[in-house]
Formats: sequence, C-alpha cells, structure tokens
Amino acid sequence: MFQDFYPDIWMDSTYEIDFEALYQKGIRGLIFDIDNTLVEHGAPADQRAIALFHRLHEIGFSMMLLSNNKEPRVKMFCDAVEGASYIYKAGKPSKKGYQQAMERMHTDAGTTVFIGDQLFTDVWGARRCGIYSILVKPIDKKEEIQIVLKRYLECIILHFYKKKLKKEEIKKEEIKKEEIKKEEIKKEDINK
Repeated sequence: MFQDFYPDIWMDSTYEIDFEALYQKGIRGLIFDIDNTLVEHGAPADQRAIALFHRLHEIGFSMMLLSNNKEPRVKMFCDAVEGASYIYKAGKPSKKGYQQAMERMHTDAGTTVFIGDQLFTDVWGARRCGIYSILVKPIDKKEEIQIVLKRYLECIILHFYKKKLKKEEIKKEEIKKEEIKKEEIKKEDINK
C-alpha cells in the first residue's frame, strides 16, 4: 500500500551521497529538489551547494533543479550554481516535470537519479516515472504548515519503510547463515 512512496535509498543529507559511485554505475542525470534538500527553505545557494554543483559538473553529470516554486526563487538558486538548468512550477508529483527534466538532460529513467526531501511530491513523482529516488532528511526543521502536516503522514510511511528494510536485512542474514552452513557441510563431506 505504501510502497509507491518508498524511496530507493534514505540518507541523512544530499551532501553524503557518493555521486562518484553513481556515475560509475552509469547514472548521467541528476534531478534535485531545492528547498530543504540543498539549502534551507527559501535560502540562496550557499558555499556547500556551490561546491557540490561544481564537483558534479566536473564529474560529468547533467543536472536539473525541479521545483514547485516560482521562477524567481528557482532561477536565483540556479544562477549561483554551476552546470544546472531548472524547471519551476513543476507540479510535482506530476510526471510531466520529471519527464521534461530527462528530455532536457538527454537521459532516461535508467540513467537518472532524483534527490529530494519529501515523499508525497519528490519521491512519489520520481517513482511514478521509474526514476531511482534518494530521500534525504530535511535540512531545516522549521517548515510551512502544509509541509508540517505532510511530515506527520510521512512518519507513518517511513515507519513501515524501516520495517521493510529490517525484514530485508534479516532475510539477507538468514541467507548468509544458510550459505555458511552449506559450505561447512561441503567441507565436512570433502574431509571424509
């Protein structure tokens, strides 16, 4: 039921993502939300964001800022960072903005990653398009009331997401134990 909202990965911060590893795996396009993903809500690009986009440009990524915000806010941020383009009033979670972003970057769902801080807009929209999604924790805890209300619902979904991850982890451990047990039996048979 909640799987449509589950990210592929959940991380503490955009700035902890191993972008070099993503590039090595064939990812060529990065789509970013701005507010609370890269900087605090409404803040201009800071030195950390500027350095990140410079690094990503050097690696060779195409980058797109996808925001539901108005153009002046999105353009201000985009003008301060290197190598990115933008789509404003994207209507996330509508597929349209994500598809436009991939078209403009000349990528597809298999070579694109989306990074954002909200399940109901960022992650859900990316999942609807088949794009690998990375959910990051919001940078600023002070948010507009409509986002605060969504965060309560996100907590419920993230609770079930964590349970799913725990089950997967237990299953992997069981498989590993089973493989070790088979190896031990094999060794015993060889030694007989």
